[in-house]
Amino acid sequence: MSYLHALILGIVEGITEFLPISSTAHMILTSHMLGMAETDFVKSFTIIVQLGAILSVVLLYWRRLLDVDVLLKAAVGFVPTGIVGLTVYKAVKGLLGSPLVALASLLVGGVVLIVFERRTRPDGDAVDFSTITYRKALLIGLFQCLAVIPGVSRSAATIVGGSLIGVPKRTIVEFSFLLAIPTMAAATGYDLLKNYKLIDGQLDVLAVGFVVSFATALVAIKSFLGYIKNRSFAAFGWYRIILAVLYFAVFLR
Repeated sequence: MSYLHALILGIVEGITEFLPISSTAHMILTSHMLGMAETDFVKSFTIIVQLGAILSVVLLYWRRLLDVDVLLKAAVGFVPTGIVGLTVYKAVKGLLGSPLVALASLLVGGVVLIVFERRTRPDGDAVDFSTITYRKALLIGLFQCLAVIPGVSRSAATIVGGSLIGVPKRTIVEFSFLLAIPTMAAATGYDLLKNYKLIDGQLDVLAVGFVVSFATALVAIKSFLGYIKNRSFAAFGWYRIILAVLYFAVFLR
C-alpha cells in the first residue's frame, strides 16, 4: 500500500465513519476501484484506521465521557457487539475484500433508511441520554451487531434501532458516536493482537491513514450534526442505492 492509497482511504474513512452509509463498504469499494490487492494488510488497515476517526469523538465529546452513567450505558451497548464480533471475526474479515457483499448491503440498507424515514416523525434537537435506559442501551447494542456484515452501517443500525425503541433522533445519533469508541477500540485491539506482524514495516503507511481519518472525521461529525437538524436520513438512503447500482454497472459488469 502506498502513501497515496493510505491518504485516500483515510479521507474516505473519516468522512463516512459516522454517516449512515457504511465506512467499511466505502473502503472496500475504494480499494477495489484503486486496483489494490486484497491482502491481509489491506483488510487490517480497513479495521485499524477506523480508530483514527473514533479518536475524533473522544476529542469532541470528552466532557460526556466524564459522565459515569453515560460510560456504563455505552459499555452495556458494546457487550452484544463484542460477543458477536469475537464469534464471527474470521468469517467477517474474509468478507472485507468482497465488493458484491458491500454493494448488496448498501442497497438493502438504503431501502431500509428510506422506509424508516417515511414512518418516523421529527423530534427536538435536545440531547438527553437519560432517555436511554440500560435495557435500551442493550437493545441498541443488539442492533449494532448487524454492522458486523460489511456494508451494513454501524451508524445506521444504531440510529434506526434506537429510534424504533423510542430514543429521540438527535440523542441516538450522539449515543451512536459514543458507542463507537469501545466498539472500534476493541475491534482495532483484537485485530492488532491477531495480526501485529502484518503491520511491521508499514507503520508509516498506517499512520498516514490514521491521522487523515482523525482530521476528516472532526469535520464530518460537525457537518452531520448540522445536517440532521432540519433534514431526514432519506437522502443517505437514496445515495446508498444510487452508489450500489452505479458501482455495479461501471466496475463489476
